[in-house]
Amino acid sequence: MHASYRFNPHLFLAFVLMIGWAISGSAQTKADLARTSAGPTADSRDGQHDFDFEFGSWKVQLKRLLHPLASSNSWVELDGTSIVRKVWDGRANLGELDVTNGDSHIEGLSLRLYNPQTHEWSIYWANRRDGNLGMPPMIGQFRNGRGEFFDQELFNGASIQARFIFSDVSPTSFRLEQAFSADGGKTWEPNWIANFRR
Repeated sequence: MHASYRFNPHLFLAFVLMIGWAISGSAQTKADLARTSAGPTADSRDGQHDFDFEFGSWKVQLKRLLHPLASSNSWVELDGTSIVRKVWDGRANLGELDVTNGDSHIEGLSLRLYNPQTHEWSIYWANRRDGNLGMPPMIGQFRNGRGEFFDQELFNGASIQARFIFSDVSPTSFRLEQAFSADGGKTWEPNWIANFRR
């Protein structure tokens, strides 16, 4: 990286939004495929403020499976912070995750966009390590205080389904779990379990 480069989160957000608009049609189609086995489509409930609980700063304890879908039980634990900022009066938000241990360091950005026509959220992820925006986004919604988001993607050359679940939401804590499925959603293997506390 050139020594004079400085990260500008506003330019990054503008770039991400342009990419998201350009690919929204194909991403929606892939997400629909992922949700076919996951459950019903969005209802008419207005969910544009579903992520309001997350605005602000959090302490994070993260467990990450080192080798997903490989019959492995090798986990690492990382600690750090998460900061989530409101965009568009809550119909979008930008989160910064920074977790570390003695051997690993993860810095990531999460962009969430609300679609008022489908009443669903799209979640995009970028990792500082490679600077790439994860595609396709996970798409889903909250019901009864629990958020479920799905996509279909390639992992180690194979097509899999991925799922985020936000649960146990309170004013001072919540849990996020990512899981993969290699059998069309019949079984799920968690590989990223994060507990957030204020």
